[in-house]
Amino acid sequence: MKKYFINSILLLFPLLLFSQQNYRGMIMDKNNPKDNLGVYGVNVRWLNTKIGTTTDAQGWFSIPYKSSYKKLIVSYIGYRTDTLSITNLLPVHHFLTEETATTEVVIRSKKRATQKSFYATTNVFTVNSDELLKAACCNLAESFETNPSIDVSFSDALTGTKQIQMLGLTSPYLLISQENIPSIRGAAQAFGMTFTPGTWVESIQITKGAGSVVNGYESISGQINAELVKPFSDNEFFLNAYSSVNGRLELNMHFNQRISEKWQTGLYVHGNYRGQKFDKNKDNFLDAPLANQINVMNRWQYTDAEKGWVSFINVRFLNDEKQTGEINFNPETDQRSLGFTALTGNEVWGSEIDTKRFETSAKLGYVFPEMPYQSFGFQLAYSNHQQDSYFGVNRYDIQHESMYSNFLFNSIIGDTRSKFKTGINFTYDSYDELVNASNYDRKENSIGAFFEYAFDNLEDFSMTAGLRIDTHNLLGTFLTPRLHLRYTPWEKGVFRASAGRGKRSANIFAENQKLFGTNRLIQLVENGGSVYGLRPERAWNYGLSFRQGFTLFQKQGDITADFYRTQFEDQVVVDWEQANHIRFYNLEGSSYANSFQLELDYEPFENTALRLAYKNYKVKTTYGTQTLQKPLQPEERFFANFEYRFENEEKGSQWKTDFTYHFVGEQRLPSNSRDGAGFASESYGLLNMQITRVFSKQFEVYLGGENLGSYKQLNPIISADDPFGSTFDTSLVYAPIFGKMFYAGLRFKLNNTEK
Repeated sequence: MKKYFINSILLLFPLLLFSQQNYRGMIMDKNNPKDNLGVYGVNVRWLNTKIGTTTDAQGWFSIPYKSSYKKLIVSYIGYRTDTLSITNLLPVHHFLTEETATTEVVIRSKKRATQKSFYATTNVFTVNSDELLKAACCNLAESFETNPSIDVSFSDALTGTKQIQMLGLTSPYLLISQENIPSIRGAAQAFGMTFTPGTWVESIQITKGAGSVVNGYESISGQINAELVKPFSDNEFFLNAYSSVNGRLELNMHFNQRISEKWQTGLYVHGNYRGQKFDKNKDNFLDAPLANQINVMNRWQYTDAEKGWVSFINVRFLNDEKQTGEINFNPETDQRSLGFTALTGNEVWGSEIDTKRFETSAKLGYVFPEMPYQSFGFQLAYSNHQQDSYFGVNRYDIQHESMYSNFLFNSIIGDTRSKFKTGINFTYDSYDELVNASNYDRKENSIGAFFEYAFDNLEDFSMTAGLRIDTHNLLGTFLTPRLHLRYTPWEKGVFRASAGRGKRSANIFAENQKLFGTNRLIQLVENGGSVYGLRPERAWNYGLSFRQGFTLFQKQGDITADFYRTQFEDQVVVDWEQANHIRFYNLEGSSYANSFQLELDYEPFENTALRLAYKNYKVKTTYGTQTLQKPLQPEERFFANFEYRFENEEKGSQWKTDFTYHFVGEQRLPSNSRDGAGFASESYGLLNMQITRVFSKQFEVYLGGENLGSYKQLNPIISADDPFGSTFDTSLVYAPIFGKMFYAGLRFKLNNTEK
């Protein structure tokens, strides 16, 4: 009898757990309801209860429902708290109203270009399309120029490629994904962020510190997830044309078509061309490479809201070609081969980087109609990346084939205050590298399982704790824990803390391709490890953050201070402290990155937005017997951004202006035989601006300038007059080399009124 009773309880428990009704709805932005479907992080709760939730990145919420619940409270910092009367289970669509508005007048809410939530447990913020348009970004690497948390700089004096850093660490220590599928990794580390056009990006979610265990174990300093435009919500036709004075031409076109009631498809075409040669600093080297890129993506979306199904299928092809080097370099006659016996003195130094990439992915999600908090998702992705390149006499070819799959299940425990995610994923990577005359081949595969628990008392405390276990053919079996805490002691004030561990195998050549543009001798100090003879990198990341909202002169603002520390174990050190050498070896000593940021966001006047930030970095590593600040890493940075939008005119026409200032402090540069002891750069400032004229909802033009003060690094290439000599080096770049740069462009879009 007792056994029968226990079994009955066990059988009934899942039914009791999930047999509740739920109420769904969307909180929206009335200014831009099509491009940005909803507002993230809005607090929603039933009146006189502790039952509540927050909206997701698309503005949707789902909350347990009982017939006794009649009043729904909707609140968001900077906006009026609304009470909605609920009489049935039909989904609600609600527009926020500004806090300063009277109750008799409906005000069109303006969603902030960068959204931060007081209620999210993690230190995450979302950058939407309005922010991305401030700098007319042409690719993902250039999408962060107006963001204070991401540092953008040039990687070298040859390729014109921009690299990003967060918390004082470069992009390999970030988990960079597209729609939560890891994408910028392996062979794509050096140039991969330039392969995603800015117009394809709908929004970007940036998480500081230890991220979620769901997407993998490689994240150390944070996560960046780019959400692409959706065929269902994107414009039926979109055109962006861009031209700059440095010879860069870009063209983006989107074509979206409804196939049936539930199927939508989109074709996205990107072209990038630079055919002019510039050598403004007269060092006989191109200031920017000759380039040609074609990028095509076909995207399918299936949505069945009644039955709870949604899916995406993507197919994409990229061909990217770059040529750089001396201005009179001709690849057909001047390309050099490794091991030539003698120099005649007439050699011309040059480089070509040719990349072909194919990728496809599929996502399937199901939300149980009667239980919206119970859902599952499946992700499957494949990519083939091939790069053939040479830098003078240095050869580097890599082919990287990758597969990724992830199954995820979401549900609640009891009520919406306790949620969990669990799942399993599999990754496979095959690398085939040629470094001069040496081959490096390896295959990596891993299978991992994860569980993440989230608790939110819907008032002042929330927690997210995750743990995953992975078995890797080269790295062994290991655990990755992550923890996030949030505490709100008073109104508009929130403390956050986080801790987490990450592990990764360093792709030393793919991640440091700029070092091939030197004549330094490459040395691998092996120690019996499983990848390049080196042990995998491990690191702990700890973070504290405080944010306080305020009202000053009836205008909204907030101030945020955060501190993060990353402590490495077995880090693969890239040591170029000795002239004419590059050494790769596992850390013997200490390596850490301390990051402090103080940020102010304020709207001082109507239609304005001001953002200020100060950042301090202590990023130190033991090189040999000395612990030094990381090369090319400034200790201090200052950021300022000011936006002003003129009042809307007839037919929706409007002027918009944006100013961004970056101050970059001194940077330590590694030793080079030209001075033998290393040196430090000078500090400098950069001013960018953009003016946009919106003529209508369909058409606008923009004009902008970067580095308006025309600050330039003098002699960015060491020994440019002797490119085949032992001291030649193109990697010591700490500032722009082109001077001021102006650009102009236009955007045109058409919408299907039936969508």
